Amino acid sequence: MRTSEQNDLAAAVRSLLTKQADSAAVREAMASETGYDPALWSTLCAQIGVTGLSVADTAPVLEELGYSLAPTPLLNSLVAYEALTGTGEPDLTDRIEAGEVATLVGESPVLYGAQATILLALTDEGLVQVDSAEVHDQPGLDPTLRFATVDLTNASTRVISADREAAAARAREALLIGISALAVGTAQRGLDMTVAYSKERVQFGRLIGSFQALKHRMSDMLVLVEMARSASWAAADGELDPATAASYCLDALQKVAAETIQLHGGIAITWEHDAQLVFKRAHALSRLWEPAHVARARLLT
Repeated sequence: MRTSEQNDLAAAVRSLLTKQADSAAVREAMASETGYDPALWSTLCAQIGVTGLSVADTAPVLEELGYSLAPTPLLNSLVAYEALTGTGEPDLTDRIEAGEVATLVGESPVLYGAQATILLALTDEGLVQVDSAEVHDQPGLDPTLRFATVDLTNASTRVISADREAAAARAREALLIGISALAVGTAQRGLDMTVAYSKERVQFGRLIGSFQALKHRMSDMLVLVEMARSASWAAADGELDPATAASYCLDALQKVAAETIQLHGGIAITWEHDAQLVFKRAHALSRLWEPAHVARARLLT
C-alpha cells in the first residue's frame, strides 16, 4: 500500500503533467534534440524533488509518467543513483538530485546515454565513472524514449566501488521496480483511452461500448491493470520479488496495449492517435530488461 505522502506526491506529479505534458507537449518533447522537455524536467526536479528519492517513493512518480507518456530521464537517473548508494560519492549524488541526467551502462541499451552528463558503468573493475566514451544514439521503436550504445574501449574511467555485484544488485532492483511502475501507468492510459473511445465510436447504429463482447474485453483489461498495479506496489514495498513483478507488469501491458489497438480499430495505428504510443512503449520497456515470457521461463527454472 502507498503512504499518504506517496499519494500526495503522485497527485502533485499528475497535476503538473496535466498542465505541461498533454499529447501535443509529449510529441514536441519526443521530437526535440534532447528527447525530453528540459523545462518539465527542471520543474520535476527543483519544485517536486523527484530525483534523490528512494525507489519506493520514485515508483509513484514513474507510474504517473507512464500514464502521461511524457519522456523524461527519471528512470535511468534513478538506476544510476541507486548504483551509487553507499559508495561515498556525495558529489555525484548531489548532482543527480539537482537534476543532472545520469545513466548506467549495463547489458541493455543505454537510456539517454547521449544526454547524460554523468555516465556510470559496471565493468570488471566494479562500478566506474566514465569519461570520453563513444556514445551513439540508437533508433528505437518508442519515440518517447532515447536509447544509445556506449563504447568503453578507449574511455577513461575512475573506479567508484570495487563491489560490482552490490552495485549491480541495487541498480537491477531499481530498474525492475521502475519498469513495473512505468508499465502500470502506461497500461492504465491504454485502458482509459479505450473505454473513452468505446463511449464515442458508433458502429451498426450503436455505441461500441454497449456490445457485451467488448465490455468483457475491457473488463479483462481492467483486471490486468489492477493486478499489475498490485504487483508493482508490492515490489516497491519489498513484498514481492522485483523480477516477478516486472514480468507480470510487462506481460499485462503488452496484452492491454494489443487490446487498445484492436478496440480502437484502424485509427489506433495512425501517427495522430496516442494509442500507437502505448503500443510502442509496451515493446520498448521489454528491451530495458527482457521479454516477459523469457523472464518467466528463467524464474520457473
